[in-house]
Amino acid sequence: MDKKQKAGTLAQKINIIRASVMGANDGILSVAGIVLGVAGATTNSFAIFISGISGMLAGTVSMAMGEYVSVNSQKDSQENAVNVQRQALKDDYQKELDFVAEKYANDGIPTDLAQKAASEMMEKDALLTTVRERYGFDMNNFTSPYMAAISSMISFSLGSLLPLFTITFAKHSIRVPLTVVSVAIALAVTGYAAAVIGKAVRRRAVLRNVLAGLITMAMTYLIGSLFAR
Repeated sequence: MDKKQKAGTLAQKINIIRASVMGANDGILSVAGIVLGVAGATTNSFAIFISGISGMLAGTVSMAMGEYVSVNSQKDSQENAVNVQRQALKDDYQKELDFVAEKYANDGIPTDLAQKAASEMMEKDALLTTVRERYGFDMNNFTSPYMAAISSMISFSLGSLLPLFTITFAKHSIRVPLTVVSVAIALAVTGYAAAVIGKAVRRRAVLRNVLAGLITMAMTYLIGSLFAR
């Protein structure tokens, strides 16, 4: 396997991991909101469990289908851009070469060196180079919509089990606060993981994710409490 194939495979794996992390995060938060909302309205453990299971199943299907449609739409747009660029190279190769050289020069590379680099890159793979420079993506790194959908489906289900099992099997007197604490910890983990993958500020990402979760859980519990009997 050459370097280009390895880079493509790595990028695809990172995209799948990102989809898995976000799926788990959504599963944790979505089902936590549902079960805490119902817990605010009733103390019936069976009602809480059924609502959580229903939310998990609905969310799993919705997450998988949403990811599949989203990745497919992105892939279609990227494939169309590749086709447009392939025709552009046939129509006016020199214009595309000049564009790449000018872009390199605008990035701070001396004009002569930018022209030389552009020529070498175009000779190596003109389509790959111009697609990357004009549209900002690597045409060898298309993410599989099937893998994205499957990873999201599995991770959403696994993430949703945490709040569902916690509130179902914990003692009645502590099940709500215990669920809130366990979900907050889980959201801190997924927020941290998402920040690592996205190369974002980790502390900010964790704080934002946990705060959003706490607000969601508080709101659903309070709304549920309005209907308590």
